[in-house]
Amino acid sequence: MNSIEQCAKICHEANKAYCETINDFSQTIWALTPAWQKKSIINGVRFSLDNPDATPTETHNNWMEEKERNGWTYGPFKKVKKKEHPCMIPYESLPAAQKIKDGLFIAIVDAFFKNKEVEV
Repeated sequence: MNSIEQCAKICHEANKAYCETINDFSQTIWALTPAWQKKSIINGVRFSLDNPDATPTETHNNWMEEKERNGWTYGPFKKVKKKEHPCMIPYESLPAAQKIKDGLFIAIVDAFFKNKEVEV
């Protein structure tokens, strides 16, 4: 597993743990996560590395643009088969509990790659 994949796994597992604290048990462990979702998380890590000063809003917008390219739309509940997600809205409209995810993601990527011995 390369360093980007390692970081993506950590981001995913942290997100899963955070989601469980807000009673969202929809995330699986990394080993059971579908390839399309892993790819999305890896793309998020790459975006953060390519845009080290990106804000949580920009990180969310990047995530949402990728989802849109893959056919996802807004839906009140996450429905993978229908490609619907409740976070397919502007960052400013997200509930505070959802905004935290973008900040956590950025912080993990920053912390992971701050160590100069970790190669991209």
